[in-house]
Amino acid sequence: MTISAQTFNEHRRFVWAICYRMTGNAADADDIVQDTFVRALEKPPTDMEAPLRPWLIKVAMNLSRDQLRRRRRREYFGPWLPAPVLTEGNDGSALDHRAVMESTPARRYDLMESISMAFLVALEALTPAQRAVLLLRDVFDYSTNETAEALEMSEANIKVTLHRARRTMDAYDKNRASNFSLRAAELRDILQRFLSLLTAGDVQGLKKMLAADVVLVSDGGGEVNALAEPVYGIEKVLRLIEKLYEANRDVTNISLRNVNGEPTMLIDRSRVQPGHASFFTMHCELDEASKIRRFNFVFAPSKLADLKQPT
Repeated sequence: MTISAQTFNEHRRFVWAICYRMTGNAADADDIVQDTFVRALEKPPTDMEAPLRPWLIKVAMNLSRDQLRRRRRREYFGPWLPAPVLTEGNDGSALDHRAVMESTPARRYDLMESISMAFLVALEALTPAQRAVLLLRDVFDYSTNETAEALEMSEANIKVTLHRARRTMDAYDKNRASNFSLRAAELRDILQRFLSLLTAGDVQGLKKMLAADVVLVSDGGGEVNALAEPVYGIEKVLRLIEKLYEANRDVTNISLRNVNGEPTMLIDRSRVQPGHASFFTMHCELDEASKIRRFNFVFAPSKLADLKQPT
């Protein structure tokens, strides 16, 4: 079997979009897409007249579920966070609406929302099977029959698995914004104000921007220094952020970029002590009162390789 460059490009972005949401890791998605097309070359589908995409999705989903199981069996130092991807400019690296599909009223989650840090973190509570079913049904708008065929499950099993997955996602659903695009625009203004107050050393102003139950999570992947456990509460969280900023204030450049569909701080430090991250991201979540309820810091260099360093 020969796969032309045109055929590869026609399906690659769609397959990648699903694999990234399944694994939360761009490098894993890259590998799975490559393995999927290698299998298409080495062990092609028996029905060569049938459309290729359903077969590709079936293979990619199997590989993605296997990758999830392997990752969860491995010991991981501290909290796990998804690997960030740039989504500005719609360059196709993370999401291409034309390559995926047009939005429909039946879709439960917006395509950009489904690539957000909060959504990907929420998916971690699901089993690999639940994650696959929820993504195909509620993000990519597959029918029950299409999902059953893609995952080689019965339609009855798909319905039960989806029900359980949605129930697990209840906490996320209760806190999600009704309009993801508007919330993203609001978040940009809030981050700019937060950075301005941080630069000015306005502690009281910063405290007013944080929710009472604010939490800070950092992921160093065992590669660089990071917190082994989340930190809770305004005083502790703010103390850590101030310390992180002041320790390297003179050698730090901060920029706001669109990452995982939302404005995110990219921090680049020209000089750091051994074992500390020189480049990392800060993602924020807002509560219903537009206060910051969660900070996600991704420090692990291996998860940031695809991000362009700010100039």
